[in-house]
Amino acid sequence: MKKILVPCDFSENAVEAFKFAVGIAEKSHGVVNLLHVVELPVLYDSAAVLSFEQAYMSDRKKEVEKGFARLKEKWASDLPVKVKTHVAYGGTVAVIRRMIQETSADLVVLGTNGAKGIKEFTVGSNTEKIVRSSPVPVISMKKGIKQVKHIVLPTTPDLDLEALTMEVKALQSFFGATLHVLYVNTPVRFRTDAQIKQTMKEFAKRFMLKNFTLNIFNDMSEEEGIKNFSKEVKADIIAMRTHGRRGIAHLASGSIAEDVVNHIDCAIWTYVVK
Repeated sequence: MKKILVPCDFSENAVEAFKFAVGIAEKSHGVVNLLHVVELPVLYDSAAVLSFEQAYMSDRKKEVEKGFARLKEKWASDLPVKVKTHVAYGGTVAVIRRMIQETSADLVVLGTNGAKGIKEFTVGSNTEKIVRSSPVPVISMKKGIKQVKHIVLPTTPDLDLEALTMEVKALQSFFGATLHVLYVNTPVRFRTDAQIKQTMKEFAKRFMLKNFTLNIFNDMSEEEGIKNFSKEVKADIIAMRTHGRRGIAHLASGSIAEDVVNHIDCAIWTYVVK
């Protein structure tokens, strides 16, 4: 976690994401790339577009740079952390994807409000789209995190999830946290405790987990189980995989990870498993 990209719209949640990223970079001796995306309005007259865009982009860039300066002065000036700033123009999600590549980011940290109701069903939040398509892990957060002591890993678990599990182990090691491996037993996908315990023990042995607990939690749905268990153990981060589905496949099957990002206040670490 040495090259961290932080999309910033200067909201309270975005500021908390920046503060958390600075803390990570201080610990890893890394760099924070602070990004603001200016989405240009759509105009139909070409001459008007050119004139308007030049003035608009110039004014917005000045405002953003002042905002960046205030953030750096308040939250990073006394720390040995390098903060690079970027102002980019275009669609938010497309620009973030591009900047992940251009900055060689190995982590994205972003503040989010999630998505509610009909907006979530028809459009989804930018956070959801980034989570679904990011080539690197994403930490989505709705409130500040002072320290990371407890990480919850909801899992099947499957012994073939090597890439995901190794990423989670690295996350756990970085923060020195306790890892709570969780299986949510639901009426629709019910398994006996004996079946689950044996599989979880094999999972822990296969990946040589340390400083961990194995947990079976009964609830009406996976999302509710994850939410309720995480409250119970006072989780700081929930680590989840997502499948990066798009279009009809995404609408038909959805993603538990994206539902959790939208609806649970705890910080969510996500990793795309293809």
